[in-house]
Order: sequence, then structure tokens, then C-alpha cells
Amino acid sequence: MRQTPLHLRVPEPPARPGTLSDFSYLRLQPAGAAPRPDPFAEPSVMAELAQGLIRVLDDQGQAVGPWAPQIDSDQLLHGLKTMMLIRAFDARMFHAQRQKKLTFYIQSYGEEAISTAQTMVLQAGDMQFPSYRQLGILLAQGMPISDLMCQLYSNRCDPLKGRQLPALYSFKDYGFYSISGNLATRFLIGVGWAMASAIKGDTKIASSWIGDGATAEGDFQTALTFAQVYNAPVILNVVNNQWAISTFQAMAGGADTTFAARGAGSGLAALRVDGNDFLACIAASQWAAERARHNGGPTLIEWVSYRAGPHSSSDDPSKYRPADEWSHFPLGCPIARLKQHLMVLGHWSEQDHKAYEAELDQQVLEAQKKAESIGGTMQEAHHSHASQMFDDVYFEKPWHLLEQEQHFKEGL
Repeated sequence: MRQTPLHLRVPEPPARPGTLSDFSYLRLQPAGAAPRPDPFAEPSVMAELAQGLIRVLDDQGQAVGPWAPQIDSDQLLHGLKTMMLIRAFDARMFHAQRQKKLTFYIQSYGEEAISTAQTMVLQAGDMQFPSYRQLGILLAQGMPISDLMCQLYSNRCDPLKGRQLPALYSFKDYGFYSISGNLATRFLIGVGWAMASAIKGDTKIASSWIGDGATAEGDFQTALTFAQVYNAPVILNVVNNQWAISTFQAMAGGADTTFAARGAGSGLAALRVDGNDFLACIAASQWAAERARHNGGPTLIEWVSYRAGPHSSSDDPSKYRPADEWSHFPLGCPIARLKQHLMVLGHWSEQDHKAYEAELDQQVLEAQKKAESIGGTMQEAHHSHASQMFDDVYFEKPWHLLEQEQHFKEGL
């Protein structure tokens, strides 16, 4: 009897350079259609939320449905202005990298709503364990952008002393754990931090971040296991921006199911949310934070978004996807959508928007001049950091390191 030969499936994106964009795979739902369970409901009764899509803003900019949050205009404006600042900062620093003022940069372009909204929901003392596209964590809290620029330049005012890749920040005072270039590691560490908070009887929760591509790493599944077994007070964020470095999200397992379904399959509460809908981001983050903070347990949230720019300054997305694909993404631009909502409410206008864009451009330019004047750029940084290479290696320098340092200084 002749048998059918076996074969493997190798996932392919629905569109390649030179073809038409196709987002039919996204499993969209209308705004307001998803039910909102009690934050302390059992995970088993909310399986449909891992397959659907929580949305609040409709096409007319109205907030509809049970997930519409109670949020005042000042908070909405803070969210919009933070997202606009992220985009202005990204544009200026990406240009600075092309001018060789820094070696490397990663933008948050298209994903600004997710980290901004969640940070606005969390409390002082909570800790976030980011990947590298969550600039909103810092800017939503008012982090001075000139300080960020010094880290990017690796100059003499860089708090990390040039020892970390640009854009891999670390700011404990802002609840921002050190970013790692090794993907997925911080996802699991965030769960451990949350477990420690519970062991101590503290009131602080954790928030861990990962991209769709990195969910293929073992740390991702280990994090889910520990979070579920120990009921850790943590929000597990999966930002599904459709692309890893250059591979489509289906390569990490997003072809026939959702990333949120992995949380449901591990016994966690799991939500799938429109990550370009600021109000949906606020609502889902509030729901998950309340659950974690009152011993309801962890929540995995899949944020459906789109990486509008290149993966990093070293990437050329025109090699693997249609050049205009961002303009066809059906969930739109998070800034444009919140801007429309505020205009519907009468709290913003086109004139306000243009004026604030100009104000931000000037603000970012002035911060750049300040950072360069007090610390220089990458081009001036190497010599100043060389003399610090003996510092912070040991708590107390051993004799052989002291000897090496002395010889080095004598040779300068």
C-alpha cells in the first residue's frame, strides 16, 4: 500500500514586497462586541476573550461597549501628548543614528499606546520588565528626554557608562528594569519579582513584556507555568506587532490560533486586545492590574498592533514586506485614533494638534542640544569611558585590578 509522504508546513506572510497587503488573518471584531467579565472571574469562563478582540473606539471615534473606561479628559490628553512625544523623540533619534551620533536605535513607531496606557494605570513602586519598544513606560512618567539621549549617545553623562547598547535603558526610579538584548529573559524575571512581592506580603505588582517572535523562546512558557502555579501578581504582555526581526508572527505560532490562547491553555486569564486603541489599552490594563493587585492572579494580554517602522536602525523592512503595509493596517494609527476621539469630545482640534507637534519638535531639539552640550555624542565618548572600565566590576577592587588600573592611567 502506497503511503502519502510526510511534509512540513513553513509559514509564509500573506504579502511580500511588491504585492498587496492582506490582513484577513487578524480575526477582528467590531468595537464594543467583546464581553467584559468580572476581574476575578475564573479563567475557564473567559476563553472567548482569548480568541476575540477587545475594542472600545469605533470608526467614528466614539467609545462604545462594556470595556469603555471611566477616564477624564486630562488623562486622555496626557496619553495623547505622551504618544506624540514618543513619536517625535523616535524620529529625532533615528535621524541622529543616521548622522553617526549613536550606533543603534529602536523605535516604538505604531505601538505607542500600549506601554503608555499601562503605565498610566500602574502605581508607584510597581515594576515593569520591558522589551525594547516600551518607551512609553518612561515618558508617561515624565522622564527627562535629555537623560535618555545621554544613554543613547553613551556619553559621559550616560548613567550606564557606555556599557549597554543604546536604547537598552535601565531606570530603577521609574520602575523600569534593565532591558536585555537576549529576548524573553525579562518575561520570566518579572514573574519572579511578582512572586517575591507576594512572598514578602507587599502590595506591588509586576508587568512583563515580550514580542510575538520571542514567545517561541522557552522562557515564555516557563513564565506562564510559574505565574499560573503560584498565582503571581503579574501582567504578562505579549505585543503582537506582526513581525519579529524579519519573520512573520506565524513563525512563532500565530497562524492557526492566537498568542492569548497560550495563556488560556496554561490556565491563566487571557485577553486579546486592540493595541492601537488607547481606551481599550487603558481598560484591559485596569482590569488586569485590579486582578493582580487583589490576589486574583496573573493575566496574559495579547496586544494586536503593527511595527510601523524597521525592527531597528539596522533593519530594512522593504526587503520582506510591502513598503506601504502600515497604511493598510486595519486597526489604524493609535495617535490618530485618540486624536479623533478627543476631537469628538471637543477637547482637541486640528489646530491644537499641529501646534503641539511643532512644540514637541522644538522640545526634542532643545533636549538634544542639551545632551550634546553636557556630555557629547558617541564620537567623543570612547576615551572618557575607557578610564572607567575598571569600575563596577567588583564591590572592592582586587590587587591585580588596581595594578592594571594604575598602569593604564600612567600610560594616558
